[in-house]
Amino acid sequence: MASERHYLEERYRGEEARRSLPLRAYYRLKPLLPRRLQIALRRRYAKRQARTVFPAWPIEPLLVERRRTELLAELERRGAERLPTIATWPDGHRSAAILTHDVEGPAGVANVRRIIELERRHGLVSSWNFVAEWYPIPAGLLDQVRAAGCEVGLHGIKHDCKLFESRARFESELPAIHRYLAAWEADGFRSPATHRNADWMPELGARYDSSFPDTDPFEPQAGGCCSILPFFLGETVELPITLVQDHTLWEILRQETIELWTSKAEWVAANGGLVNLITHPDYLDTPARLRMYEEFLAYLAEQRDCWQALPREVASWWRTRAALRLVEDGEEARIEGEGAERARIEWARQEDGELVLEAEPEAVTV
Repeated sequence: MASERHYLEERYRGEEARRSLPLRAYYRLKPLLPRRLQIALRRRYAKRQARTVFPAWPIEPLLVERRRTELLAELERRGAERLPTIATWPDGHRSAAILTHDVEGPAGVANVRRIIELERRHGLVSSWNFVAEWYPIPAGLLDQVRAAGCEVGLHGIKHDCKLFESRARFESELPAIHRYLAAWEADGFRSPATHRNADWMPELGARYDSSFPDTDPFEPQAGGCCSILPFFLGETVELPITLVQDHTLWEILRQETIELWTSKAEWVAANGGLVNLITHPDYLDTPARLRMYEEFLAYLAEQRDCWQALPREVASWWRTRAALRLVEDGEEARIEGEGAERARIEWARQEDGELVLEAEPEAVTV
């Protein structure tokens, strides 16, 4: 059986990590093609992409099912009625959700304040990833984003999708990436077009990255980490993207409802995962799209068991959780370590062959 890292780091793709010949040709020619032709070609190719067998889309359950199998096996090995684990999320939450925005050009910059206000009306905040040297960023905008309770992240230096094309190119951009992360006091990074390399991501110097989808056959670098939970790449926390991107939803798949968002979010939440949505203020540019986005905000605001947080908060918790210790004392258990007061013990048990997880209402800590 392949290890969990085999999937988290997309090792299963092997040589397929290189784009197919038609796809490479398309992206070489893309700057020369009219926008309408680009979209038409992508829509046509999307029908083939959607038939991808692995990772399945829109839901790839492999790692969710593996965890269930491992917990059931441990219960059987111990001959125990129940098994203590550290609950995934803090303060009794059963799932988590983050809203993230990638700003791709001047139209997106001009729309930032309107989207922040829309989210504020639903009691939600978000992260905003800007490209450092691709378009003008008005003086004071980053401060305004932070003052609204939101977070600023780095979306690369240029949106030319060349960061990971070679080791030399990657190393040539690292100094600027480090400089902007420090200057913007940014914790997070998202690669343009979600290009990625699991071996190189820790060198970015960000406290967290969010460039790996759990499953996405439609992006220039198709595939996914198969995880709906954060994980570590070296010292970097990876926050997987778990919902279909807005551009794919509207432009490529031509959906007129948010059913693909809400149905996947329900599955992620039911399995204790992280709901992570990318939208682009550049594409939230019509009344219909703004209405659909607000529908999702209203849906999210109603999820009472869901921790609605900023990405930096999720990444910080994941570091805290990783350092906690679960101590078993007979039939009792407690959690030790810094931050243990926010943690909960979750008891796993078997019922009719299925795994059931029950969280204690309050922390048992030292």
